[in-house]
Order: sequence, then structure tokens, then C-alpha cells
Amino acid sequence: MAFWSSSLLPLLGLLSLFFLLPSSSSSVHAIRLGASFSVFREAPAFRNGDVCGTRDADRIHISMTLDANYLRGTMAAVLSILQHSTCPENLSFHFLSSQDVPGIVSSIQATFPYLSFKVYRFDSKRVRDKISKSIRKALDQPLNYARIYLADILPSNVRRVIYLDSDLVMVDDISNLWGVDLGGKALAAPEYCHANFTKYFTDEFWSSLEMSKTFEGRSPCYFNTGVMLVDVDRWRQGGYTKKVEEWMAVQKQNRIYDLGSLPPFLLVLAGNIKAVDHRWNQHGLGGDNLEGKCRNLHPGPISLLHWSGKGKPWLRLDSGKPCAVDHLWAPYDLYRSSRVSLEE
Repeated sequence: MAFWSSSLLPLLGLLSLFFLLPSSSSSVHAIRLGASFSVFREAPAFRNGDVCGTRDADRIHISMTLDANYLRGTMAAVLSILQHSTCPENLSFHFLSSQDVPGIVSSIQATFPYLSFKVYRFDSKRVRDKISKSIRKALDQPLNYARIYLADILPSNVRRVIYLDSDLVMVDDISNLWGVDLGGKALAAPEYCHANFTKYFTDEFWSSLEMSKTFEGRSPCYFNTGVMLVDVDRWRQGGYTKKVEEWMAVQKQNRIYDLGSLPPFLLVLAGNIKAVDHRWNQHGLGGDNLEGKCRNLHPGPISLLHWSGKGKPWLRLDSGKPCAVDHLWAPYDLYRSSRVSLEE
């Protein structure tokens, strides 16, 4: 399995930039979408290796959200996934969007001409009245809750999907995550059992004997919902969408948590998921949810870098005040005006 060590990441970030430099014969162009959208360069074409199959069963399904404010991050994430995949032509992307903005689709098509993808409309009305105000406005956006409805949105032939946030880059072959044995569970993700689990819920929650009993018979651990492998069939069978919604309804009546869409996931599934190696979510690189201060990498092998938290690498790079880890994201940035420039 290919993965990075945290001590090698600065060097490998520079190597990634070298490999992304297009040859003199390649064409580079951008799409102008309007003032609210970025302009992106065309990514190199990535082709399958000799070991890749051609059956439907060989396809890997990946779901992400599409938001104008995070489109630059989405482009970088897609590029990183393609670049490190042995079978990039076997990847199918399923994008969820709460707006019908043709410019976003055109931008993806122009940036990744060979990408297999489909965009699904997520109706914000479905969840808007269920959302409670959290500690950060970005966490209150309806699209942040779209991952709850994957089983309802995706077509029936998609039986397994990897859900990814837009503020991350993959530095390993995604097939290694896809191949994880779920062991009969509906969801797999890295667990962090050393984290203080009680802090994700308010004193009102823990003081309620009825509500705090929800974790009886489980050993709940924190997991980040920005990187998940989901058995879509088991999700449907378990009625997990409805269960998450029920806890969101409780939150509307009683303030039992402060962190957007994460806590209801934990209430329903913490202690009942398949644990995945921590290398698949080196999270928290965006700092905390209030100040977004710089953080260092955790020790150990790394397959995915995740800027969860307030600070986003493209914003910090543009401000001229990046954190050290932001330079690991920069080589995947396809924004034409970025400081890390891919020469035409």
C-alpha cells in the first residue's frame, strides 16, 4: 500500500507539483464563470494501468458536495484522487449541489474533460427547517447535511460509496480505502477513541438520563464525517436517515450539541462503525472551529490530508499568511491565479 510519512510530506508536496507540470504538447485552458467563480486550468488526462478491470463491479463511487465557496477545494481534491489512483478511469464521481448553476458543471467538464461524473440536485428545503444554529455559520448550510441523504439521492446501482469533504487531498490510491471490509456495518471511518467524547454534547444532554442512555451497550468514539465509506444498502435497511433526523428534531427542542451535522451522526452510529486506519483522515489541519489556528501534522503514515476546522488552505495561501501544512495542498490547486502556478 502506498502512503506518506509525515516526515516526508514537504518533499512529496514538491514532487507532486513536478509531476503535475504539463508537457509542451498538452493544452491548458480555463473557463470564465463569472465574478463569484474561480477560473481553473485543465488537469492532465489520467489513464488506467494494465491491472484495471472494465466491469461495473470495478467502478469506485465517490460522492462530494458542490458549493461555489468550496469549488477550489473540490477541484484540488478531485485532482489528488485521480493523480494517485491506479485506475482513474474507473472512478465515478457523484456531486451533490443545492443550486442549479450551469457554470459549475461547465467548469468541471473543462477542468477534467475525461472525468466520469454526475451532479444531483439536493433540495435544501428538505433539511432547512431541521437545522439548528451551531458555533460556526458554515456548519449551518443545508448542503453540509446532504451526506445524511446519500441513500435517497444516489441511484440504486450505487451500493457502496466513499463520501469526502471538499477541503482535503488524497495522497494514496483510493482503491485501498474502497477495499475496506465493512464487516456488516453501514459505515466505516477512522475512529478517535482518545478524544473527549463528552465534549460533543452539552450538559443538558448528559444530565438527561433518558438521552444519555442512547450510548448504552456501545463504546462510542468520535469519528469525522468528512471521510466515510458507506454501505448504501445497509444504510437504507437500518433507516439511518430517519434516525439522524429524529435527533435533529430533539436538538430543535433542547440544545444538546453545538457542532452542526456531526453530533447526530455520532448519536446514531458512534460505537457501531467499522474503524479504519487513522492514515485515512489526517484531520484538523484547518485548526479549530473558532479561530482556525495553525496545527502540525500528527505522527504516522498519511493517506489523506484534511483541512477540517475554520482555516482553509486556499484562503490562507491567498492571504499571504499560510500555515506550513497549507503548502502540501498547494500543488493540487488548479486555480489559474494561484501562487503555485502550473505554467502553460
